[in-house]
Amino acid sequence: MNNTRKKSRVAALSVASNSTLVVFKLVVGIYSGAVSILSEAIHSGVDLIASLIAFFAVRAAGKPADEKHTFGHGKFENLSAAVEGLLIFIAAGWIIYESVVKLIFPEPVDNLQWGIVVMGISALTNLLISHRLFKVGKETDSAALMADGWHLRTDVWTSAGVAFGLTLYVLGRMVVPDLNLNWIDPVIAMGVAGLIVKAAWELTSEAITYLLDASLPEEEEKSITLIIEKMSPQVLNFHNFKTRKAGSERFVEFHLVVNKDLSVMRAHDICDDITRKIKEQFPKTEVMIHTEPCLDECGGNCKGTCSIFEA
Repeated sequence: MNNTRKKSRVAALSVASNSTLVVFKLVVGIYSGAVSILSEAIHSGVDLIASLIAFFAVRAAGKPADEKHTFGHGKFENLSAAVEGLLIFIAAGWIIYESVVKLIFPEPVDNLQWGIVVMGISALTNLLISHRLFKVGKETDSAALMADGWHLRTDVWTSAGVAFGLTLYVLGRMVVPDLNLNWIDPVIAMGVAGLIVKAAWELTSEAITYLLDASLPEEEEKSITLIIEKMSPQVLNFHNFKTRKAGSERFVEFHLVVNKDLSVMRAHDICDDITRKIKEQFPKTEVMIHTEPCLDECGGNCKGTCSIFEA
């Protein structure tokens, strides 16, 4: 199974699970009147939208390069992750608003047993689906699937938190019937919103970083430069080293300094060898190498001070 098909299948699985959870949470939330359950229904609704965006993003990102998109369509995944993060911010704002209203004008909540059950099922379901999303996301280096996975992993903790809070509410009403515990429900909902905001910030900031063509992580760049350095003494030096990432695709370019008497065929073979080794470690990487002759101003001991580095 190719990567695009694998990513599409797990994204479709996420869409199906979120659709089911939205319906159950919405029905139980309206039935009980608990704003924390309704907030979780909204959270799952946002997750559903995010899953749909991820589904279409991975399919679009899998398309080959064409005349209008000569570098491919990988950034669809980064754009998807950024949109998902913004959607979570909006959902969190709505939850906080509803929670504040509920604190100012408290209302009793009833029939919470079903809410606890649904939250437990939601936490378990999202734990399993997020694990699958993370697994395939890491295998295929998919920003969209990783973002969707973090959405659902956040939902695991929020659903578990709501279930715990509602359990406290039910037990408190049983032990001390006259004690006012109506504040628990909106406070739990605001806690949910806080966790959602944290996840949204992390998702959005990372996605925007790659949309702005930031360099690859430092450890990845070190791995690539180490491959080039190990080609010594055939490779004397390199400079103008640049990297970026679009979805699961990496782009690496640099100028390679070789002996001026080296044949064109030998220089080409060296470049092919470097490209192959980089792609072995980082699949789906486009490598652009510009070969330059050493001017031998350092007597064969390159110091990085010759005019080549000023070009």
